[in-house]
Amino acid sequence: MCQKDLAQVLRHLPTVQDPNVILGFDALGDAGVYALDQDRALVQTVDVLTPIADDPYTFGQIAAANSLSDVYAMGARPLTALNVVGFPPELDLSILEQLIRGGMDKVREAGAAVIGGHTIKDQELKYGLAVTGLVQRDEMVTSARARPGDRLVLTKPLGTGVVSTAMKAGQASPQAVEEINLLMVQLNRSASQCMREVGVNACTDITGFGFLGHLLQMLRSSKVGARIWAAEVPMVNHALECVRRDFVPGGTRKNFEYVQPHVKVLADIDPALHMLLCDAQTSGGLLMAVSEEKTGDLVDLLCRRHVLCARCVGEVIPADPPGIELFLSLPSGGP
Repeated sequence: MCQKDLAQVLRHLPTVQDPNVILGFDALGDAGVYALDQDRALVQTVDVLTPIADDPYTFGQIAAANSLSDVYAMGARPLTALNVVGFPPELDLSILEQLIRGGMDKVREAGAAVIGGHTIKDQELKYGLAVTGLVQRDEMVTSARARPGDRLVLTKPLGTGVVSTAMKAGQASPQAVEEINLLMVQLNRSASQCMREVGVNACTDITGFGFLGHLLQMLRSSKVGARIWAAEVPMVNHALECVRRDFVPGGTRKNFEYVQPHVKVLADIDPALHMLLCDAQTSGGLLMAVSEEKTGDLVDLLCRRHVLCARCVGEVIPADPPGIELFLSLPSGGP
């Protein structure tokens, strides 16, 4: 569901009054947070995907990494997961076995455990997980604390949405498919550990609303703006070519339409690059707001921990209302 439709629905629903709910659905955060005591809180999230890889085992891994990502974005440690499956009855049960095996192996890699789930008959294959994590309340990271002067660091390249669309049309090279699969099965575990060690002010993960859409959520929660250097944003190989050949998913186009009133384009930017900044990602990277003096330490630590695409892509600025200024590159002399 696009951001506009989701916001329309949620604004008519009552807010949760339980005092133990630190973050509920009305906060539009990455996950819900429920206080256990003065020191600890549960972090809970759920996400379900339609197939994004031809191989069921790989699809299971991607779906699990995607579901775990919201927990990592809040600096939490995943504990347990529940499978959520929609399975067409005409498919061979070996597909279901490999799908769940992929998810279980990825959850095990995260140091958590799959403890059950629910399967229904469905006309379209769907798979995801409901994940529960644990966080020390004084270490929890939200999207609401970005401050003017912070730098914005992104940990995975964009473009999985458009390359996946080209793949479904039989127009993506095997190398491009392999690249996005390796990115999507990669957990955000190391990136989350790095941000806790260095100390960041805010974080969100980049998934279905695209880079600019999730950034805009962070800015609204923090009541600030951002200046983005588009040429610094890492992109998947062949992603620009996929956009130019019109392999653009509907979700990406909706993201583009939604963010445009809140974006000032202050440079001559390739329309394909502009579209990629809105590309709907699956199991994308973390976007962190970190103080200027800690930025170098964060990027260095991410690289040492093999988060090789980590890059500073912009800065937080004062703004009322929150919005995004889009430049092509870093101004001469730095921000």
